[in-house]
Amino acid sequence: MENLHVWNGVPSLTESKLLLEDGGKLNPGPWVEHSMYAGKAAEIIAGNCPSLNSDIAYILGILHDIGRRFGVTSMRHSIDGYNFLIQKGYYMPAKICITHSFPYNNVNAVFGKWDCNDDEYKFVESFLSKIEFDDYDKLIQLCDALAFPEGFCLIEKRMIDVALRHGLNEYIVRKWKSTFKIQGYFEDIMGKSLYSILPGVIENTFNIRKKHS
Repeated sequence: MENLHVWNGVPSLTESKLLLEDGGKLNPGPWVEHSMYAGKAAEIIAGNCPSLNSDIAYILGILHDIGRRFGVTSMRHSIDGYNFLIQKGYYMPAKICITHSFPYNNVNAVFGKWDCNDDEYKFVESFLSKIEFDDYDKLIQLCDALAFPEGFCLIEKRMIDVALRHGLNEYIVRKWKSTFKIQGYFEDIMGKSLYSILPGVIENTFNIRKKHS
């Protein structure tokens, strides 16, 4: 596990956790817990997919929003995360920092706004136009839609929560349809519903308080 950084520029689990921990100190917020659950979802789903490495999936999941270490921003967090990890030589999670927001591959299919300069926006637009999503890209796109800071939830609840906070645009329905297509893709591989392997979905979706003994 600790030698994963040799493969496609993936940091070790230890360093990945430290990067997330340091990011949380620089910019405290629910994005840290969201990232942890996205990583855990990726690990669990990858563990049920023979072609995926669950350790790598976990690392990619916990680092997908690492650009938020630089402060409270909207879509700028994607390019900030990409630049931060590229400087460290970690191409694979850097790529995920951008691709996780685009189950529908269009630079305008985002919640919030592009709060970056024109050159940065054009870089992301060009990056997306030249890339073909692999299964790790698709996995983190899916897990981003499954993870609340409190735990795993129904995808529809996460979608509505984000829409209420950021609003909608003409591309969002296509983005949602692409997310459900990715869900079906992985469920076909696994031969079962992803909700059957993620704990706490019912409780977190319907806000059912757990009884304490």
